[in-house]
Amino acid sequence: MYKRIQFAPGFPVFFLLLFAGCAGSQAAKDPVTPGSETASVTPAEVPETVPIHEPLRPAPVQRVDPEMARAGRFDQGKMWTFDHPPVDYFAETYGFTPDEEWFRHARLGTLRIPGCTASFVSPTGLVLTNHHCARGHAVRVAIEREPILDDGFYARSLDEERLVHGMWADQLADIRDITPEVEAAIAGVTDDAERERMRQKIIEEVREGIETEAGPGHHVEIVSIYNGALLSAYVFRRYTDLRLVLIPELKIGFFGGDPDNFTYPRYTLDIALFRVYENDEPLEVSHYFSMNSKGVKEGDPVFVIGNPGSTFRLSTVAELTFRRDVQEPALLDLIETRLAALEALPDETPAEEQDALANRIFSLQNARKLYTGGVKALNDPVVTARRMDAEEQFMTAIGQTPALSEQYGDLIGRMREVQEEKRAYGDAFRAFLALNPASSLGAAALRRALVVHEYAGLADVPQDIPDDAYAQLALIEDQPAALQVAYLAARFRTWSDRFGQDSTFVVDVLGERSPEEAAQHVVEHSMLTEGVGAMEALQAGSVTETDPAMQVVDAIAGKLMAYRSAMAALAVEEQALAQQIGRARYAVYGVETPPDATFSLRIADGVVQGYPYNGTVAPPYTTYYGLYDHYYSYGPDTPWDIPARWLTPPGNFEMRTPLNFVSTNDTIGGNSGSPVIDPDLRLAGLLFDGNIESLSGDFIYLPDRARSISVDARGILEALDDMYDADRLVLETTSGRFAGSEEEADAILSE
Repeated sequence: MYKRIQFAPGFPVFFLLLFAGCAGSQAAKDPVTPGSETASVTPAEVPETVPIHEPLRPAPVQRVDPEMARAGRFDQGKMWTFDHPPVDYFAETYGFTPDEEWFRHARLGTLRIPGCTASFVSPTGLVLTNHHCARGHAVRVAIEREPILDDGFYARSLDEERLVHGMWADQLADIRDITPEVEAAIAGVTDDAERERMRQKIIEEVREGIETEAGPGHHVEIVSIYNGALLSAYVFRRYTDLRLVLIPELKIGFFGGDPDNFTYPRYTLDIALFRVYENDEPLEVSHYFSMNSKGVKEGDPVFVIGNPGSTFRLSTVAELTFRRDVQEPALLDLIETRLAALEALPDETPAEEQDALANRIFSLQNARKLYTGGVKALNDPVVTARRMDAEEQFMTAIGQTPALSEQYGDLIGRMREVQEEKRAYGDAFRAFLALNPASSLGAAALRRALVVHEYAGLADVPQDIPDDAYAQLALIEDQPAALQVAYLAARFRTWSDRFGQDSTFVVDVLGERSPEEAAQHVVEHSMLTEGVGAMEALQAGSVTETDPAMQVVDAIAGKLMAYRSAMAALAVEEQALAQQIGRARYAVYGVETPPDATFSLRIADGVVQGYPYNGTVAPPYTTYYGLYDHYYSYGPDTPWDIPARWLTPPGNFEMRTPLNFVSTNDTIGGNSGSPVIDPDLRLAGLLFDGNIESLSGDFIYLPDRARSISVDARGILEALDDMYDADRLVLETTSGRFAGSEEEADAILSE
């Protein structure tokens, strides 16, 4: 399962994009991908700081196997775009030459849903994705007091399929290269600021024109790759009538829980099925992936089609060093402290809120494991050495062409200087991380105070707060008082640790109190602690600058604004340099090196393959036998417990059926729910996670031991057929024949 933290321009991230599950090699938080355990030196031997004017080098390189220290052909990954599919490479590697129609079918058969990927698996709009991508939607369609996650759900007839309000699915209908048009429009502009302003203006005009041309039901996104060297208009057809068809019980859809997350061998049925409707009828589609009931075997090529969230494989070594020393450790600490607060809540949480709390805990547990792996990867001297070697090769290539050298020769050094300037704000980065009204990882009272301070300027004139501020306040959900106290205390401790107990603003916030006592005081006495009371107080004009939450914001305002201003300025410079570096990479390598992931549609090739691990060998497949072995080994009331219906499987249930398998495909967060297809465009599996070795994948693709983990199509069909008696779904996904009810399906099958 993955969670990735998204960053606002210029300063730290302010909210977690919840990838409620795993997805391919790190893939899944933001995360997601393949790593290496071949390092021969320890993390402590990696330098902690980096001089501004000297090249960054791993220490000591001589202890790393020279072969492992060399950059590989695919270190920057194999997340190929549909703009430039690698037809020749596929032919060279697999003896398989897909034509234009093959790629078109693969593109149109795949969907993007909130935070995840999905795909059509029948001609009548049936959609397959992961259980962890569907849990939140399932909770929303549950009837009052219906334990839908505990018991699962299956609509035995068409009229039982439940509408999911607010859910959508995007199909990439067309791709248009707009790079020449944009570049031609700004060719004569020499001033950098004016050029960027014109560039954004032209891009938006082009986007609006294409969207108007596409018509209702479509929207257009401009996808920038190689940091803006290439621009494409992605035209999406959006479907908004999706209905839940089937979701297994949580115990089987999340079998193994957090302990099994990012591990393999695995034994989980991480699936869910929806249906897309149009005009209140099942959508008829021509491009879908029927189930491969015979499966694939070890060594067979498979292709993952999905929307990987984001990677940093084209970042400079200096950028990665900042992430290693400042950013990732700060994020990990944030996650750990907030998770501890959430895990202390279940005993006092009302029953009707338990499912939502469990999902939040799952998400942060996922993020913790993800970022722990990321920190380890950034401290791996082999990863550092290979990234350094790739950077040196890149700079050598630039230096060999005078025109490129003149234009781009100083970029790496300039980016290094920016990272050093950011490093000077390391304490503030940690102190103010996720301090934003939009971040659910902050106390509601403090988040509301931030909104009031921003819009009113002075808290004693709250009646002047504009309507959009009230709208923003309405989005801040109430939190249990104990959770707010824990979040605030963690924040206050960080301020004290980073700026010192004697710092003026820390003294103003804490006074003579401990962080816990100060947090308790704010929550107990602020008018902004509860949403309804906060709105009434603001409208009545009774919230003043003496409110404890407002006092906290007033105390930090100067330091916070100075930090944000400085980081915003550095972000502008960093972005401009990144764009130039992207152009330089494209000038040197063209499209032979895939761009970083951007939650846009990609195709990743690989083969089904086990791997050595933990002194033994991981098999390419696991079976239902393993699931039952884990249940009987660990027992009930553990993460390996199973639902009641699974305790007594029907006699015709084949436990030898493959359930999960691993492959070398390059995947990451956002790839959760991606179809894994064979060369014949049949669905071989459903991607849901990556192994622990894959967690370096944000920064480098190393497929020697990293693996993507998928639910096998054979395991899906076995469960649908014999465990859930979902004959109509088996019929639909294997033959394409539609049955409106189980009775109708039984009649067809008996013919």
